Amino acid sequence: MKSFKTYLRVFRALSPLLVFLILYLATSLILNDFYKVPITVAFLASSIYALAITPGKLSDNLKVFSKGAGDNNLLLMLWIFIMAGAFAACAKDMGGIEATVNTALRWLPSNILLPGLFVASCFISLAIGSSTGTVAALVPIAWGLSGEINADPAMTVGLVVGGAYFGDNLSFISDTTIVATQTQGCKMSDKFRENIKIVGMVAIIMLVAYYIIGKDVKGMNDVPQVDFIRVLPYLIVIASAVAGMNVVIVLMVGIALTGVIGISQGSFDIWQWLASIQRGISSMSDLIIMTLLAGGMLAIIKHNGGVNYLIKAMSLKVSGKRGGEFCIAFMTVIVNMCTANNTVALITVGPIAKDISDKYGISPKRSASILDTMSCFTQGLLPYGIQTLMAVQLTSNILTPIDVVSHLYYPMLIGLAVMISIIIGSKKKTKADK
Repeated sequence: MKSFKTYLRVFRALSPLLVFLILYLATSLILNDFYKVPITVAFLASSIYALAITPGKLSDNLKVFSKGAGDNNLLLMLWIFIMAGAFAACAKDMGGIEATVNTALRWLPSNILLPGLFVASCFISLAIGSSTGTVAALVPIAWGLSGEINADPAMTVGLVVGGAYFGDNLSFISDTTIVATQTQGCKMSDKFRENIKIVGMVAIIMLVAYYIIGKDVKGMNDVPQVDFIRVLPYLIVIASAVAGMNVVIVLMVGIALTGVIGISQGSFDIWQWLASIQRGISSMSDLIIMTLLAGGMLAIIKHNGGVNYLIKAMSLKVSGKRGGEFCIAFMTVIVNMCTANNTVALITVGPIAKDISDKYGISPKRSASILDTMSCFTQGLLPYGIQTLMAVQLTSNILTPIDVVSHLYYPMLIGLAVMISIIIGSKKKTKADK
């Protein structure tokens, strides 16, 4: 009887997650549309449910919820979201995306067009911090090129979508990077260096493979003249962040540069620049609300003992640091499959992963790297992921999601690279790990 009551208590503690999955995952499967049910609404309903089933006064439970939503790390994450949204919108309105695309394409020799497109996708996603933005910018180009160069259109589109996950995984203004580093408590520059050890070789392998496949194709004509100064804010943001400068300061500098360059180049006036900042901040509103609700809901789950039970249950099958890393990777994959959104998956799994990391001595940069990379790996394998669906739509639905996913070699290989790195990883703790 005691055991039954314990299981019942644990089930109740974890049931808000179940409510979220039913509302979002089950409904999406029934409707055959993973973007029909707003994620924020699913989080709101599950948060209300979490408060309703928690014993005690509602006022006390609301304090627990609010404390979770107002966690210092979470609020810093929201500041970064706001700054990243403002920078991305200003850079786009300044003409930065077009200039970056043209820069990448203009530098491509004709005999390396396919690897060049992959590099362009990697660079643009790293610069703008958005896989969906990269897909929107480059897939139409790749789709049009495939007919001219007599290349497999699914492969050409797939290499662009695959490369988009490079920046999604590594960019300092990517949602997934922000969430992974802030939930694990590490510097973005440290996570970047840890991450590049895993995915850098994969990117090189893909470059060689695409060179072999596409060495006989012909190049592009009539690439517009490059206005390099419009690429400068992206380059400065990337370089400054890699150098270890505080990311909020980096983004402030980036926003200021977009204003100086955009106004001087006639892309917008000062009032339009301010409007771009506003649009960028507003574009992050759903993510900010979702993060607050998720933080509060997870605090309630933790308050009711659900997180402790999860860690204890997983610990039965986990032995040591390596097992903890596998556990973090597995959780990320499962939650990402259920939510079809790698940012949401990391918001959900991040706090639990932090507890596991602390218990098994996994360094924050290592756990952040595993979280981010495995989320991109999983998102790249989902036929119902937004990046794949967007790519299909940009081909006028001539390609199918399976056509695209079957050519997403880069996401497939980075997942394999994480597994290999966990298996062969050193059991010794470095100073950075301690």
